[in-house]
Amino acid sequence: MNTDQIRSAERALSAGTWLIVAGAMLYSILTVTPLAAAHTPARWHWTAPILPLVVDAAVVIVVRLDAVLARLGGHGGRWPVVLRWMTGCMTLALNVADSALKNDLVGVAVHAVAPLLLIVTAETGLAYRRAIAKAVNALEEKQRTEREARERAAAEQRENAARRAREEREHAAALAREQREHEARMAREQAEREDRARREEREREQTRERAEQEERERREREREQLQRERERREREAAERVAREQRERVERERRERVEREERAARERAALLSAGPVTEKLTEDRARAVVHAAYVEGLPVRAAAELCGWSVGWVSTRYQGLRDADESAVVGGHALEGASA
Repeated sequence: MNTDQIRSAERALSAGTWLIVAGAMLYSILTVTPLAAAHTPARWHWTAPILPLVVDAAVVIVVRLDAVLARLGGHGGRWPVVLRWMTGCMTLALNVADSALKNDLVGVAVHAVAPLLLIVTAETGLAYRRAIAKAVNALEEKQRTEREARERAAAEQRENAARRAREEREHAAALAREQREHEARMAREQAEREDRARREEREREQTRERAEQEERERREREREQLQRERERREREAAERVAREQRERVERERRERVEREERAARERAALLSAGPVTEKLTEDRARAVVHAAYVEGLPVRAAAELCGWSVGWVSTRYQGLRDADESAVVGGHALEGASA
């Protein structure tokens, strides 16, 4: 929190305190004036508001001076405390006196709110102001310490800069001497480096050519190995697909034979009962007609087996023929699409 935020909190505290003081004063004047007028001679009724005004003025003095002393970090001694509590008790007594004389406990409680709030606000505001003043002083002391530290650091930086500049000048002179010696030495070593560089370049060229040759041979071996591996995987995949195709065809053939045998047994069971004397249920009759159609029995024989009319059986036969023709047409269409 910075100084501006602390000042803003102090202003909010002051505004709230004075708002409570003003409200309590107005409420006290309106409450105590009728009481004072009732106990004052008739010709002096106009003096009734003076008493609450004087008491509340003392409250204003206490709150104002306490705020100034708290901001300065001072303490007024015990007399400001006596005045603060005496004015607060007087305000409380004057506000509740009328209700107390009438034995109105609710009125006593209601009229005690403003004086009590004023007393507690005065004490709390004083404590808050002292705490804020202490915080402001601590923050200012911290800022002053930081400012002095920055100034010391700046002074040390200037001294260090001057020392570095002096050292750099001395170092530059030493470097100039070393540079002259170094140039002479470099001139002698230059020829040796050039000869060594030419030899190293020839060696690197030979090494690079050998490495490229080995890399080409390695890549060729890897390509041949990958080709063989790919051919092996393709051959295994083709064999696996062919094996799975044969197994699927064999499985479908066995399932088809089993279905046909089971259907033949069911048809034989339906047709073995012979002609009936009573009509079978429709579901049973349809099953018998379908079995007779598959076995190639005539319509009349199927009608005798199920007990239904020849017309009804003929209609079922026609529906089965239509279904077979649709299946044949669909099969030809699928074969054409596959082709």
